[in-house]
Amino acid sequence: MGGRGGWWRGKSTPAKVETYTRWSFHTFPFIEVATFALPTFGYVPAPVNWILFLLVSAHAAVAAMTASLTLDWTRGRRPLPVRLLWALGTATVVIAVVSLVVALHGPRGADNGAAAGTVFVGVLSFGIGTLALAVRGTRRMVYGVLGAAVGAGAVAVPAGVSAPGAAVAAGAVVLAAGFFTFTSAFSVWLLNAVYELDEARETRARLAVAEERLRFGRDLHDVMGRNLAVVALKSELAVQLARRGRPEAVEQMVEVQRIARETQREVREVVRGYREADLRTELAGAQGVLTAAGIDCEVSGPVTGLPAEIQSALGWVVREATTNVLRHGDAARCAVSLRMAEGRVTLTVENDGAPGIGSGSGTDTDTAEPGRGSGLAGLRERLREVDGVLRAGPAGSDLFRLTAEVPLPPDSVPEQAPAPEPGGSHRPVPHPVSEVTS
Repeated sequence: MGGRGGWWRGKSTPAKVETYTRWSFHTFPFIEVATFALPTFGYVPAPVNWILFLLVSAHAAVAAMTASLTLDWTRGRRPLPVRLLWALGTATVVIAVVSLVVALHGPRGADNGAAAGTVFVGVLSFGIGTLALAVRGTRRMVYGVLGAAVGAGAVAVPAGVSAPGAAVAAGAVVLAAGFFTFTSAFSVWLLNAVYELDEARETRARLAVAEERLRFGRDLHDVMGRNLAVVALKSELAVQLARRGRPEAVEQMVEVQRIARETQREVREVVRGYREADLRTELAGAQGVLTAAGIDCEVSGPVTGLPAEIQSALGWVVREATTNVLRHGDAARCAVSLRMAEGRVTLTVENDGAPGIGSGSGTDTDTAEPGRGSGLAGLRERLREVDGVLRAGPAGSDLFRLTAEVPLPPDSVPEQAPAPEPGGSHRPVPHPVSEVTS
């Protein structure tokens, strides 16, 4: 999707969360410099203010690089940057000590010590919060924050800070470092949770397809297994009879021929039953599969009373649309509605997450575009058999709509039966979504 904002809207939900998380950590260096380094120019005389500014800026840059590489490690894309973590830890301690020395023994003046002391607390807090990205376990993070606070107090007292002042500094480090550590831990947890939920949804979609394949395989096995065993047995008997010159061999081969034709007929019936979709069953199955995948699905409108060929065509539309929502979209909501008016039945499938629709999504035309796959093109062919039309395409900034319209025969008067509702006692067994190449 082109245009302004297409880069962001074209991302999946996990990719959006990861991008947001990364840019959040990329803003931390600017916050650190703006909050702790720039104010030194107003309170600390030159050239000490420049020294503090350059030290804090270098610390912020190292922290940003460490956060980026450590986030890659949390996603399993690179090894843990151990050397960079040690460099950040060392820089945090050194810069904190330098700022403390400046606060106590630097140029005297109004608020000089307070400004340098703020740098001391800020550098420790940002450093500990960034290092927490590489820590697993809440207990270890708490130990890290408390250790930084104790270390700050232990360094402050020998440097000449009074005991109450050291306690205040340690408390400030606990609060600030604790906040940034919690932010880091929550960001990593949220990022991993979103990726795991997305993988679970994809797994459920694949399981639905696999279940349909197993069902079709079982049907073929039931039909062909017994007949092929009889064919093999009678063929072997015919061979034995033929070797002995017995005329009964011809009768056995005639029987084999009859069984082969019967098997061919039964296989056609199985395939025909597989290719014909019942609309009510497909709606119930789509609602069940989408709900299991974490997508809110609402079905409305009358279902029964339609001619069999129209039900089959619309059932395939529901099946293909559900497959596209599961595979290509990034939807949180899907609405399926069926209405009849002026001698036509209209099926509409709308879902949000339109930028995620992939090759299965077509345009508002009657022919498939080159390179767009065969899913919607196949639906148009099925609808054309019942004089129906299919329209598919974006219907807003974040909405995708698929509409199928089919004329009703003049003598067809459908019953106004309600659509299947979730949790109903008479609800049909959900039919898994079959795999349709889109």
